[in-house]
Amino acid sequence: MASSEIYRYLPVLDKEVALDPEGFLVDMGDWSPAVAEALAAEEERTLTAEHWEVIEVLRDFYARYEMAPAMRPLVKAVGLALGAEKGKSLHLMRLFPDSPAKVGARLAGLPKPANCL
Repeated sequence: MASSEIYRYLPVLDKEVALDPEGFLVDMGDWSPAVAEALAAEEERTLTAEHWEVIEVLRDFYARYEMAPAMRPLVKAVGLALGAEKGKSLHLMRLFPDSPAKVGARLAGLPKPANCL
């Protein structure tokens, strides 16, 4: 479940989007592609078509299971959706350095995955 503690606001277009202390959305309903782009820009990331593929897999996973996947389920879900070459942890680490599950979930507007530090 998303944190309800508002730490700061992210300006996106003509709206202020509430973020928790770790940069996750306080209200998942605030997510849009523009929000994802703004979150990525704060981290000096540019979202490519490959990033968007993974973001779509993450959002689909959440819609099915009502939870953001940790790393292993994310790798499996990406592999099933996008093929074996993209369903590898090295591919995900290249796209989302540090923690693909955590960073990907944040950009996808999902809560922090369980078991992510």
